[in-house]
Amino acid sequence: MTSGIPSDTDGLEEFWADILSEEPDRIIAAWLTLAPDEQQSVLTHLRRMAAEEGWADVQRQSAMAAIYVIEEGE
Repeated sequence: MTSGIPSDTDGLEEFWADILSEEPDRIIAAWLTLAPDEQQSVLTHLRRMAAEEGWADVQRQSAMAAIYVIEEGE
């Protein structure tokens, strides 16, 4: 994976599949490709997914898992 949030559809789907995989190694590998400002944007989005209405339970669970892995890794 290249550095930063991918701009192509396939790369973007792969990035979010990794972040929301609930697999710590995949989450961290995707996370470490991001610049600090991108990390903040992704973490903000994950927090919204975990807390706001409108997301499926599985999406909320995956977001919470990603937040946990990211915050434990910092």
